[in-house]
Amino acid sequence: MSDRLKIALSAFILTVGASNSALAYDRHVTLINESSNGIVEFYGSNTGTSDWQEDILGVDILASGEEVNIDFNDDTGYCKFDFKAVFDDGSEAIKEAFNVCDEATITVTD
Repeated sequence: MSDRLKIALSAFILTVGASNSALAYDRHVTLINESSNGIVEFYGSNTGTSDWQEDILGVDILASGEEVNIDFNDDTGYCKFDFKAVFDDGSEAIKEAFNVCDEATITVTD
């Protein structure tokens, strides 16, 4: 194998290894409701996306003092998400650019 081919192959392996490492992050986040209201809807979308996708909680309500583990692995390798919580009183809380690859807990408060 020529030196030029060895260098090209090594660069390819390093590039593939780097992109696979982003996919290897644990994207599980524990959502903790420390507000005085129940969370009736919760959305998480890649930062920069123009819509909120689907309600992660579905028909469930995350009552005050409860927590749930959510997997944000969408097979894109993306780490930054915007979150929106909708409370049972109609109010909302938004957290932008939350890094699910670095942070394991998001706490919603009043």
